Amino acid sequence: MIILKNVTLRRGAKVLLDKTSVTINPGEKVGLVGRNGTGKSTLFALLNGSLHEDGGDCNVPPQWRMAQVAQDMPETTQSATDFVLEGDTLLMAAREEVRLSEEGDDGMRMANAYMVLADAGEHDAPSRAQSLILGLGFTVAELDNPVNSFSGGWRMRLQLARALMCPSDLLLLDEPTNHLDLDALIWLETWLKRYAGTMLVISHDREFLDAITEVTLHIDNAKLMRYGGNYSAFETMRADQMALQQSTMVKQQDKIAHLQKFIDRFKASASKAKQAQSRVKALERMERIAPVLADAEFTFEFQEPDTLPNPMLSMQKASFGYAPPADAPAGTAPTIIVRNVNRSVHAGQRIGILGANGQGKSTLVKTIARTMPPVSGEITEGRGLNIGYFAQQELDVLHPGDTPMQHMIDLAKVTLATNRGGWISAREQDLRNFLGTFNFSGDMVKQPVGTMSGGEKARLVLCMIVWQRPNLLLLDEPTNHLDLSTREALGVALNEFEGTVMLVSHDRALLRAVCDEFWLVTRGGVVPFDGDLEDYQRYLLDEAKRTREAAASPQKRAA
Repeated sequence: MIILKNVTLRRGAKVLLDKTSVTINPGEKVGLVGRNGTGKSTLFALLNGSLHEDGGDCNVPPQWRMAQVAQDMPETTQSATDFVLEGDTLLMAAREEVRLSEEGDDGMRMANAYMVLADAGEHDAPSRAQSLILGLGFTVAELDNPVNSFSGGWRMRLQLARALMCPSDLLLLDEPTNHLDLDALIWLETWLKRYAGTMLVISHDREFLDAITEVTLHIDNAKLMRYGGNYSAFETMRADQMALQQSTMVKQQDKIAHLQKFIDRFKASASKAKQAQSRVKALERMERIAPVLADAEFTFEFQEPDTLPNPMLSMQKASFGYAPPADAPAGTAPTIIVRNVNRSVHAGQRIGILGANGQGKSTLVKTIARTMPPVSGEITEGRGLNIGYFAQQELDVLHPGDTPMQHMIDLAKVTLATNRGGWISAREQDLRNFLGTFNFSGDMVKQPVGTMSGGEKARLVLCMIVWQRPNLLLLDEPTNHLDLSTREALGVALNEFEGTVMLVSHDRALLRAVCDEFWLVTRGGVVPFDGDLEDYQRYLLDEAKRTREAAASPQKRAA
């Protein structure tokens, strides 16, 4: 088991853990939660040995094999399958032993090496690696593509697959869902439920934590508190605990006031001096109960739109995809992802856009957002349509060298110049005040965006969208990097928004809270989806099974 006993952990001058103790038993699946900056990732660094405790003892069984997602971006021309396969450290060691035994021409060593290689699962290793890759959203055609050919988010998926490929007794997962679509997230949940070792996971996705964890560790005030149960159970127990603490503190304050009143009244009285002195000692011995200091909640709201055109937009025989590259031969046809869409978007609709990975959800949103033209057909916009677009990659709209204040100044100039709504006042102090409502205060307004965390960038994008007073919100994975409190604030703000919302997200809690209808992007088209998210999860599992069977068929024929 993992035992932390009176552990103190510092990062610079800041004390993250202060003489705290906790035990994690073998096989437990633990969710590690707490506000950003409380030390969750630093605790992982302590457990994997890259940091050491400043006080106390941290004991992880030395014989345990550990797996963790590497945070560096892989740069290699290896195929996706070979890159993930190398995550199986036992298999790689067995292969190396076979190579050395063959070079030494040692028959006995060679026999033992081949036996160990078979025990390490050499016969089915490629299929196991490819099953992980396909589960995380890659296509069969991409299995042999070089790692360098994928974008950053997809390379991080390969890092996750590589960590899952590694035989382990302890698995550390820090925000594993950030780069995943809903279909890959559901597959990952299923895989982790079957994982036999001890697992610690940091995540801001409450439904993900509820599905896979049975113990919750909460970092608060430099202490680790253990709760039996998943995240929802933790929330209930913590609320009860805080209410009890507050009630007990109030009762104690009443008792202290009563004792102090007696002391003040009779300390000068000869006949009562002894009793007054005993009450002074009672006060000195009393262990004071601290008042409950609840975390400050983050809240914001979307401004009321200037107009609400109805319909917002209409798509007639529209096809979406990508034009051929500039260097393509003349006459090269465009790549069509979604074709022949005939749908309208009306004022006040709350549309969740569903679809397995690669079916065209982001392509649909990008085209409606005007960042790419339709391949064919028409998109007719209502008069006064004002789109607020949250791109899946925040840096699509942010400039790393600019500050939040510069972003807002540039946005205000464009908004005023084009008369597209937005706030009338654009004085610097007004912009500074507005940034403050999104927790950008003090020197943060002059900090380069490139140095900010993912959550801070996401908040800045939300801030810029709110400023523009849109009447149609297009949100493509807006919760990546957002903590739980900000996700909840987003859900509340979207429910109060008077315009129209179109949402792509792997956060099922947000989809449930916001959307009242779903569109399914599938097999090159867009159709209504009449079921709920549970029906959609079953649909995704069936699609994943079909994909795996398609991938396995050529291997079976080859065998």
